[in-house]
Amino acid sequence: MTIILILITVVVSYAAFNSRKLMENLQFNASKIIYKNEYHRLITHAFIHANWEHLFVNMIVLFSFGQAIEAYFKYNFGNKYIQYYFLLYFGGILVSNIYALVKHRKNYFYNSVGASGAVAAILFAAIFFDPWGKILFFFILPIPGILFAGLYLVYSYQMSMKQKDNVAHDAHFLGALFGFIFPIILNPQLFGQFLDKLFRL
Repeated sequence: MTIILILITVVVSYAAFNSRKLMENLQFNASKIIYKNEYHRLITHAFIHANWEHLFVNMIVLFSFGQAIEAYFKYNFGNKYIQYYFLLYFGGILVSNIYALVKHRKNYFYNSVGASGAVAAILFAAIFFDPWGKILFFFILPIPGILFAGLYLVYSYQMSMKQKDNVAHDAHFLGALFGFIFPIILNPQLFGQFLDKLFRL
């Protein structure tokens, strides 16, 4: 499933790199979604990226943690793991852009692209299942996942409030929260297991 998502995203992103019209037709634009009923943009924006670096980072993170989520879901949810995996990924796409959809609904010129919200959901679901697992901070320094999660949320929230760059930090924040909460929605007992792992020093 992870590999399929990566392949589709790479192919569609590559096509969009070479077609301005395709990029314009698929990117997230709240005004066009609400006032022109172009609902496909709620999903399609996650399969195109701003550039190769943007695509590479998202796909590396997805590859690194997506397969772990497949294993966790298969163990915990049996034969429903595939549909739950896709619910997590596509739910991350939708939830991560709720704030932008409301905030930028009257801004015709606001556009965004990328799978960052969905990838953040996958990453935080993986942290939920293994809070002390190591994550490479800046791809270099290994730190516990739960520490990375805290730093990530604080940073994303603060940057979202400052709005000093073109990164959709609010999407990162909401996607991450969704990824952490989603397994609990599926099975509330998993939260107890998370706490057991968290405090098992």
